[in-house]
Amino acid sequence: MKKLLFLFIFLPLLNFAQIQYTMPSEEDQHEGTWLQWPHNFTYPPWHQEDNEPAFIEMVAALETGENVHIIVYDTNEQIHVQQVLSAASVPLTNVDFYIHPNDDYWTRDNGPIFVYDNNNNLIILDFGFNGWGGDAPYALDNQIPTLIANDLNLPYVDLDGFVLEGGSVEVDGNGSAIMTRSSITGADRNPYLTEMQIENYLTSYLGVTNFIWLDGAFGGSLDITDMHIDSFVKFVNMNTIVTMSNSDLIYWGLSTQDISILNSATDVYGSPYSFITLPLTQNNITTSWGGNVNFKGSYVNYNVANDAVLVPIYNDPNDSIALSIIQNLYPSKTVVGIDCSNMYYEGGMVHCVTQQQPISLVSTNMIQIDNYNRRLINTIDILGRETKQTDQPLFYIYDDGTVEKKMILE
Repeated sequence: MKKLLFLFIFLPLLNFAQIQYTMPSEEDQHEGTWLQWPHNFTYPPWHQEDNEPAFIEMVAALETGENVHIIVYDTNEQIHVQQVLSAASVPLTNVDFYIHPNDDYWTRDNGPIFVYDNNNNLIILDFGFNGWGGDAPYALDNQIPTLIANDLNLPYVDLDGFVLEGGSVEVDGNGSAIMTRSSITGADRNPYLTEMQIENYLTSYLGVTNFIWLDGAFGGSLDITDMHIDSFVKFVNMNTIVTMSNSDLIYWGLSTQDISILNSATDVYGSPYSFITLPLTQNNITTSWGGNVNFKGSYVNYNVANDAVLVPIYNDPNDSIALSIIQNLYPSKTVVGIDCSNMYYEGGMVHCVTQQQPISLVSTNMIQIDNYNRRLINTIDILGRETKQTDQPLFYIYDDGTVEKKMILE
C-alpha cells in the first residue's frame, strides 16, 4: 500500500495553496456507492431493526446502476445483510462487502473521500473524524478510510490533523464549495487552524478556490453536526443551488446574514447561481414506533447516483411535491423516495449515509477495448466535468463501464 505522507508542520506557514487533488461532483459518473450497515454493537438493540429497512431500499435503488460497497461490522453481520437483501429480492450481483468494525452508519462523514490527483489517478483522502466534536463514539469510524484504501489497494493521503466531515462541505466539482463555520472551524473540530489554513487544505485536497462561508449555528445535543451544509444546500449542474425558502431557512436556524450570503453567492467565474427551493415537510416527523422528532424534515439531503436519485421521504403530504421537483431536475434518472423517518430521529437522512466512489479515469489496454454494442453515456474533461468542448483531452464514458481518453485534432 502506497501511503502519501503529508507534513502538517508546513501548512500553517503558507498563505496560499496549489491544487493537488480535485473532488468531482456527486453528479459525475460513479463506480459505486459506499454504505456502512447499521448494527447493534454501539447503540441499543433496536438500532439495526429501526434503520435497516431504509438501507435495503437504498441498495435496491442503487445496484441497478452501479456497484454498492457495504461495510459490515463482522462476518455474522455480512451473513445477516446478505440474508435480508435476498429476502427483499435485491440482487447481490453488484453488491460486495468489507468487514470492518465501526461505530455507526454515517458514511458521508467518516468514510473515504475519493478524489483525482493531477494525473487523474484515484486517491482516497483520510480526513480526521472525531465524532462531530466528541459528541459520539468515533475511534472505529476514524479508521475506515485507511482500511478501505488498503482493501482497494489505492493510495491515500493521511489528513488526520484536519477534521472534516463529508456532510460539512458541498462541492460542485468546479472549484466552488459551500460550508458552515460552525461545523468546520469551531473549537471542537479544528481549534489550532485558522480559516486561511483550512481554506489551504480545501484548495490542495478538494480543488476548492471559491469559498462560500456561512456562519451556521452550533446545535448542541439537538444537532451534533452543528448545521451540516448538506441538510439544506445542494449543487446542481454547477450553476444551480437547491435549498429552502428564506422562511424555511430561518426555521432551520440560519441567520438573515447567512441567508443573504447564500442568495448572493457566485460561482468560480463570478456568475450568480440559479436557485430551486424544496419545501420542508408539512408536519413534524414521526417514527415507525410513534416517536415524535418535534421538527420538520428536509428533502435537500438527497443523493445523486448513476441511474437514480435517492430522496428522503417521511410519509408526509409534501413528499410528492419534493419528489416531483427533484425529478424535473434529473429527467434522465429515476427519483426514488427512501423512508428516512427513523433515520431522521437519529440525526440524518439519505445523503448522510452514502458516499460516492467516482470512476477511474486511468484505463489500461485501451487498444484492446471492444467497441461493439457500446453506448456513449457521458463526456468529461480531466477534472471530471461534463463537457462537449473538443480542444482538450476528453474521457468518453460508455455504458459497459469502459473509458477512453481522446484528443480530437481539427
